[in-house]
Amino acid sequence: MGEFKLGFIGGGNMSTAIFKGVLKSGVQSASDIWVSGPHIENLHHWSDMGANVTTNNKTVFMNCDMIFLGIKVTKLSEVFQSIQHPKQLNKEVLFVSMLPGILINDLHKMIKYSLPLVKTTVLRIMPNTPTTIGAGICLYTPDNEVSVEQCSRFKKLLSGSALCEEIPEYLMDALGALTACAPAYMYVVIEALADGAVKQGVPRATAMRLAAQMVVGSGQMVLQSGKHPGLLKDEVCSPGGSTIAGIAALENGNLRATLINALEASTIRNKELGNK
Repeated sequence: MGEFKLGFIGGGNMSTAIFKGVLKSGVQSASDIWVSGPHIENLHHWSDMGANVTTNNKTVFMNCDMIFLGIKVTKLSEVFQSIQHPKQLNKEVLFVSMLPGILINDLHKMIKYSLPLVKTTVLRIMPNTPTTIGAGICLYTPDNEVSVEQCSRFKKLLSGSALCEEIPEYLMDALGALTACAPAYMYVVIEALADGAVKQGVPRATAMRLAAQMVVGSGQMVLQSGKHPGLLKDEVCSPGGSTIAGIAALENGNLRATLINALEASTIRNKELGNK
């Protein structure tokens, strides 16, 4: 990967998480990574880790072979105007889009307008915030022209921060809600469970730490046992016991329906973002 250059247009939290994961994986040196953002002072943590920083999006485009688009959907048109290049370039670029709701075909139309003579391919992705600590999930959908080698390189770059899973694009909004929005649901669950323990006299720090670890362990039980979560739940619920009493309270509070509705609301919003 010596001559390969990696770029980020937008150096926000998710781009930073991926950048750190790339450095952790050791497959790309910081000196071969470029990032642009409107405010250079917000990119100091990138330069401190050895990356090249700039306020000029075109600098990233001209220097890089794979470019992550870590910007707001509303800034997309402005960004492509800033890298507009009408002349023929002996260059191939893979754009990795983190933009919720933006279809690959729609992105190609914008790219073709701004870069009509440049050979470009698109990989649409949906990472989540646990990527920041190396425990993320990154869904991805390549266009028909993305090569096996490009997909392999992409997965190697993220190997230090996220589990990558290829999905068909029509599932991106729904699975994106599950993997990228639902961590926030789990934070609410952890907080609420900790509050419940505090109500029973448990110190808050202890309650929060053990609630979080319980969620980690429960997830690992589902993954490692291969059992249906309903069966695992039944194994904890002794007849007439304390766990089934708590499950009954959850059912009275419509927890299942509320989580299903939350996933639906996030999916619908993902689709709406792409129509703005």
